[in-house]
Amino acid sequence: MTTHKERMLAGDLYRDDDPELVAERKHCQTLLDRFHAVDAEGRHAVLTRLLGGIGEGSWIMPRFQCDYGYLIRIGSNSFLNYDAILMDCAPISIGDDVSIGPRAQLLTALHPIEDHEKRRQRWESAAPISIGDNAWLGGGVIVCPGVTIGINSVVGAGSVVTRSVPDHVLAAGNPCKPIRDL
Repeated sequence: MTTHKERMLAGDLYRDDDPELVAERKHCQTLLDRFHAVDAEGRHAVLTRLLGGIGEGSWIMPRFQCDYGYLIRIGSNSFLNYDAILMDCAPISIGDDVSIGPRAQLLTALHPIEDHEKRRQRWESAAPISIGDNAWLGGGVIVCPGVTIGINSVVGAGSVVTRSVPDHVLAAGNPCKPIRDL
């Protein structure tokens, strides 16, 4: 029998009210409280404990929110601006030299669409998000579960990214679509 955490990490349906997952989210919130209470140097120290990995020269501005932390990996020289929300029920991978604008949201959680009863019972699943090297996400961008943003691509402010964006394009809109090659 698999645990709800194992089911979550496998992308299967799970319940987020499982005691193990609740305890992990509480631990994450404790670290986030510390992150928000200290200066820039102290914030980096907290991030090294919170995240699955953070590369040299990367930083995150407060307020920063996530569910677990350890499922987030950020490469070198990357930047997340104010009010970033990373719902990391599945892995979130952010490459090197990535810039993410204020109030961006990377959302891995999925809820049953057709099965109304499972949704009522609070079952969910998750799909990973990957942001390629040197990508730039403008302010207020929302990236949906299972999406990959290609290397050197730019996503315009306010876009809702429901499908993967290829390498070397400018993409924007709701839903987000490639506009031109870069």
